[in-house]
Amino acid sequence: MLTLFNTLSRQKEVFHPITPNQVRMYVCGMTVYDYCHLGHARVMVVFDMVARWLRAAGYQVTYVRNITDIDDKIIKRALENQESIHDLTARFIQAMNEDADALGVLRPDHEPKATEFVGQMHQLIAALIEKGLAYSAPNGDVYYAVRKFAGYGKLSGKSLEDLRAGERVDVDPNKQDPLDFVLWKAAKADEPSEAKWASPWGEGRQGWHIECSAMSCHHLGDHFDIHGGGADLQFPHHENEIAQSEGAHGHAYVNYWMHNGFIRVDNEKMSKSLGNFFTIREVLEKFDAEVVRFFILRAHYRSQLNYSDAHLEDAKGALTRLYTALKPFAVADLTAEIDWQQPYAQRFQAAMNDDFNTVEAVAVLFELAGEVNRTGSVALAAMLRALGGVLGLLQREPLAFLQGGQEAGDWDAERVEAAIVARREARTAKNWAESDRIRDELLAAGILLEDGPQGTTWRRV
Repeated sequence: MLTLFNTLSRQKEVFHPITPNQVRMYVCGMTVYDYCHLGHARVMVVFDMVARWLRAAGYQVTYVRNITDIDDKIIKRALENQESIHDLTARFIQAMNEDADALGVLRPDHEPKATEFVGQMHQLIAALIEKGLAYSAPNGDVYYAVRKFAGYGKLSGKSLEDLRAGERVDVDPNKQDPLDFVLWKAAKADEPSEAKWASPWGEGRQGWHIECSAMSCHHLGDHFDIHGGGADLQFPHHENEIAQSEGAHGHAYVNYWMHNGFIRVDNEKMSKSLGNFFTIREVLEKFDAEVVRFFILRAHYRSQLNYSDAHLEDAKGALTRLYTALKPFAVADLTAEIDWQQPYAQRFQAAMNDDFNTVEAVAVLFELAGEVNRTGSVALAAMLRALGGVLGLLQREPLAFLQGGQEAGDWDAERVEAAIVARREARTAKNWAESDRIRDELLAAGILLEDGPQGTTWRRV
């Protein structure tokens, strides 16, 4: 039985799809005017994990992740670069896909672009105007009348009074109420022609929020199962999506809302202004892509994730231990169907069914790896690889991953013993980081340390 934390109800709920055995899921994707950053990586990896687990659990999944290929930032960047909007967005869509592929992210079933759904946005806006929930302003914009939608604030927990108290002084005079948000933006004279579409309200382009309502409803219907995205989108983006979609259709929009936590850098929120902003490509210059994926997945998706080189090095060492357990079976056929009645598989399944608890699922992988090291069981090694595969991990040849470290042949007995002495001294000094580094370096070379009452012994694996 799968349970997940529903942001809408603020509690874990048993998952019941609208159509038995089928899941329709929409996730807000990237605005493509620059390279993807670590926050994007977390969204991509987290919801790839969700889709993988739903499929492993027997559901037929339709996964949609959109691409915003027109907005103010895109127009500004294209003008700065003196290139067309199409060329700019095409270049960064390709870069996004390259980054996603590197991280082992499977392509969604549909990746709609905003520019392809302007007609559907017109239909939604017209329906909202007809129902009295939207209005044309003197400047040519069309706004949503927030106070006319009774459920506004139910996702974020923000009341209209709280929002009103936070209004800025310089309120747009074209709005009937400061809380109203734009559905259609009138074209500006200095904008390129490729950023303008004809509409019943004059030339212009969509507001940010309306595009997701249009694209999700086109591919998944106007009532679907799961909507996901980063925690920063909960308000106003997702709140406004609910107002638009439920206002236009007169019924529930999404049953379960999922939001992944922020990326922090050395305990500060990642931002360009703080100078602690990292693109995926910058990180992949220093770390293996599977290490980055593992780093993201060994934290719970709703938790804040603290990024640092030290944390990535720790993730590298941990993933090395898993691959080292598989190394002796390099010539064996580890292809196997998962027997969900097997105790390790049952515990893995229970963890994933508990709000996609990858922390516990990864802990099961380490226990299983320990048992593989102890018994040398091919069946357990195959189970380890298969369960890892559910998370998009451990699918490479072990040596292909481990070759980044020292080869075992470079370590003679004298060098290994010297490393053990150095590790013992580090442990005596309670320098746990150095102790772990030495252990992981040896693991990468195919040398397993075993601590016991008589001291530390080692063997090649």
